Amino acid sequence: MLVIAFVTQKGGTGKSTLAASLAVAAEEVGERVAALDLDPQASLTHWGERRNGETPLVDKTTPDKLTGALTALTKHGYTLAILDTAGIDSPATVAAMRAADIALVPARPSLADIEATKPTYAALSRMGRSYAFVLNQCAPQLKGGRVMDAAKALRLLGVLAEPLIALRADHQDAFGLGLGVTEHDPKGKAADEIRRLFQWVKTKVKG
Repeated sequence: MLVIAFVTQKGGTGKSTLAASLAVAAEEVGERVAALDLDPQASLTHWGERRNGETPLVDKTTPDKLTGALTALTKHGYTLAILDTAGIDSPATVAAMRAADIALVPARPSLADIEATKPTYAALSRMGRSYAFVLNQCAPQLKGGRVMDAAKALRLLGVLAEPLIALRADHQDAFGLGLGVTEHDPKGKAADEIRRLFQWVKTKVKG
């Protein structure tokens, strides 16, 4: 079972929104998905409660129960687990990092936001975990100097997930309705970006 963790020790980066939409997009291409919420704020759990469908599985867990939960999911035939964590340094964040095949680090495209993730990627590097930055909430035209400068720097380091995720109302609208963006507007640009992000992750993990 592939395990993807959304981690960063900074709030407001869109982790839960990305986790929810990525879970739905993965289901669309045949994955059996469990989304596990390790954030005490439980944003992902509340999203799951707003859904009409029974899938993906959305459940809360704790650091001490994470390994057991992942083992049980594997035994029950799940092919993908997506972990959502709080925007703080916590035992849950560390546990998610250790469990992940790849950690995705969402960040807004500014120097200050990327610098704020240093403790996160430093910890991932110490653990020897694979990780990539997801530049999120970018200007929709994706041509601004600040956005492209940030993308270029991370791309040169080999740690940029593709594509860049633009700031679009679809993300918050879908999340508020208990949907993924690929359900909310299947042919929209936000949906296309999320589908491409999942394919990038799959390719990256396969190496």
